[in-house]
Amino acid sequence: MSSGISPVISPVRRAAPGGPPRGMVRIPGGTFLMGGDDPDGRPEDGEGPVREVRVDPFWIDPTCVTNAQFATFVKETGYVTEAERIGWSFVFRQFATAGVMEATVPGAPWWAGVEGATWRTPEGPGSTIGDRQNHPVVHVSWHDATAYAEWAGKRLPTEAEWEMAARGGLERKRYPWGDELAPKGRQRCNIWQGHFPTAPSKGTMPVKSFQPNGYGLYNVSGNVWEWTADWWGVEWEPFADNPAGPSEGTAKVIRGGSYMCHDSYCNRYRVAARTANTPDSSTGHTGFRCAALV
Repeated sequence: MSSGISPVISPVRRAAPGGPPRGMVRIPGGTFLMGGDDPDGRPEDGEGPVREVRVDPFWIDPTCVTNAQFATFVKETGYVTEAERIGWSFVFRQFATAGVMEATVPGAPWWAGVEGATWRTPEGPGSTIGDRQNHPVVHVSWHDATAYAEWAGKRLPTEAEWEMAARGGLERKRYPWGDELAPKGRQRCNIWQGHFPTAPSKGTMPVKSFQPNGYGLYNVSGNVWEWTADWWGVEWEPFADNPAGPSEGTAKVIRGGSYMCHDSYCNRYRVAARTANTPDSSTGHTGFRCAALV
């Protein structure tokens, strides 16, 4: 979704005196093996090769930013998201309530452009987040996420930071909890259940659904995609020290998969999986969490 509108970044920032904002998780940093070589992986996405990456210690939110938290930001700053300024956003067609436009995504007919779809009205006119205060905020662009992070005295995590934190201290595992998708038959993440895209979907779930990983992070697989700081690229060094991605680009990396991921078409809920979207784009399955330097 290209708006042609310059982002309006709120000038209001709330620093965190004396340390990181309350509730963040400290990731110890160090060297880890980034990327994957899963047999069902997507080499064209630059998932591999597996490589050594060193990252300084950092703080990261245990959950994605919630609707309630984003509402506080908007109330204090008057910030208006890109979807609100543009007047529409992409909604999973099964959820669209009204205002469906002709805007579609090539090869993905389950998406619909919906007039009036915003973080406040995630399915379009008439929908509400009234009973979803503890769900991840969606319909936020990379610019919107960056504005929130600056206001909160934080920033978006680099892709390397995000993956180190998502792995939870495990090495070369497919998921944040191990190699089995549903250990002992127990669902561990919010991904598509049943035939895609016709089975009924629950959409987003609360940000503390399921067990956290070894570092205490919730829902780093499934639920919503998460913006990172990095521009998209697929070229890697054998060893990298605090990598921050390419210096420029046209799309920003998103990680983690969403409630719409299904192994029949998109198994990117694996911890090494990755994709991207343009920084002015917003959808009903993309949110973010914040990070900060130690």
